[in-house]
Amino acid sequence: MRHGIDFRVYYEDTDTGGVVYHARYLAFAERARTEAIRGLGKPVSALLEDYGLAFVVRQASIGYRQPLRLDDLVRVTTRLIELGSASCRLEQLFLLGGTLCAELEVRLACVRVSDGRPARFPPLWRDLLSGLVD
Repeated sequence: MRHGIDFRVYYEDTDTGGVVYHARYLAFAERARTEAIRGLGKPVSALLEDYGLAFVVRQASIGYRQPLRLDDLVRVTTRLIELGSASCRLEQLFLLGGTLCAELEVRLACVRVSDGRPARFPPLWRDLLSGLVD
């Protein structure tokens, strides 16, 4: 299932021209991923609390097509496109109405917080993340 969430663009998200600052897309995407996982039944904090593991961004790529502006209501959709044993790849689209404004692809790694080393997703979390497949 593709998860979608709406965000309003505020002054703090924009440059002096009222256009969303390029790095703010990463913040919107992070919030959308967090809410997508929460929507599947677990907060991301449970991965740390239950297993001592965390998600880290290993790679991110953003393609900008049309600027978002002050006061826009943008929908960010999140879907899983690849699930490995210790990493996953997600696609996130930024939509204004029916117009694609930006697309982000992010690879998240699962790591042990104690030493930062890669770790396999626990079976519960593999199943959970699979819920983001379109």
